Amino acid sequence: RHSSLLPVETSVFWDRLDWKVHTAQADLNSAPISEESVKSILYRPFDTRQTYYTGKTSGFMTSPRHKTARHFLNFENIGLIACRQLSQSGYQWAHCGVADTMIEGCAISNKTKEINYLYPLYLYPTEQEIAAGLYPADHREPNLSAEFTGALAEILGLRFIAEGQGDLQDTFGPEDVFHYIYAVFHSPTYRERYDQFLRADFPRVPFPHDAAQFRVLAGLGQRLTDLHLLRSPELSTSPVGFPVADDNAITKGYPKYTEPNPAGGILQGRVSINRRQYFEGVTPEVWQFRIGGYQPMEKWLKDRRGRTLSFDDIDHYRRMTAAIAETMNLMAQVDEAVDETGGLFV
Repeated sequence: RHSSLLPVETSVFWDRLDWKVHTAQADLNSAPISEESVKSILYRPFDTRQTYYTGKTSGFMTSPRHKTARHFLNFENIGLIACRQLSQSGYQWAHCGVADTMIEGCAISNKTKEINYLYPLYLYPTEQEIAAGLYPADHREPNLSAEFTGALAEILGLRFIAEGQGDLQDTFGPEDVFHYIYAVFHSPTYRERYDQFLRADFPRVPFPHDAAQFRVLAGLGQRLTDLHLLRSPELSTSPVGFPVADDNAITKGYPKYTEPNPAGGILQGRVSINRRQYFEGVTPEVWQFRIGGYQPMEKWLKDRRGRTLSFDDIDHYRRMTAAIAETMNLMAQVDEAVDETGGLFV
């Protein structure tokens, strides 16, 4: 349970040649349908959906990966998403994400060799351990090795606590570590400097110089985490408008992006969902922003082509836009924090 820092264990949900309709039907028919089995799953960036989870391999899901998924099914948790290697060229490494649910195996990339791995921050006891009285039902332990937290505590001059966040004056907790890692993985300098290594293996976590650097990066990482889970209070307002009333249908050939063109009367970038309606105020940088193998601003709408957007859908897209815009600002701040505190490594 504590063998290494965020040990690798996949959470993969994808259709393969060994997935059959009849075995999926047999899995669903093996027990009465239950609302308790309807679970949230991160399908693509900013795109959480509902699935039916039985936990049986080669059933409704090919690989439900219960050893990992169970830490998210009925418990509060957070997880880091990453890939082992990159297969596509032409793009800088951007293959990390965050989830508070299970993930689909292509949540941040569907490219060959880029299957996604989910690393839970907390580990919960099994049903058998709870039934045997070994742990209470709400018991959890940080998924961080003692060697790592011990070395980090020595560098920071702080005491590690096993739950939540510390005060970062005397203590630090597993969520502070998570936020620090998430900030580092969003550093443009880190991504550029270690590009070749990131393409060939899992991302490595550098130690901070000192507690001051750790505090700044953990704070920025927390903001990034909250933005990407769309739970940040910063998303209460969005610069994006949806000015034209119509049927809200995403039609064939859409979405389409139009860059600002003052000479042509287009003062702000537009994302059109049909011939008449569009989101206005989307900058080219936000439209082109990538998470793993996707452009979320395009991908989210393409996956809803042929559907009619609800009020909540429109609001969700506007919040996505604000989250990505602020992500780019925070990534620049991460690099500034790294420079001001003397570099990335001890």
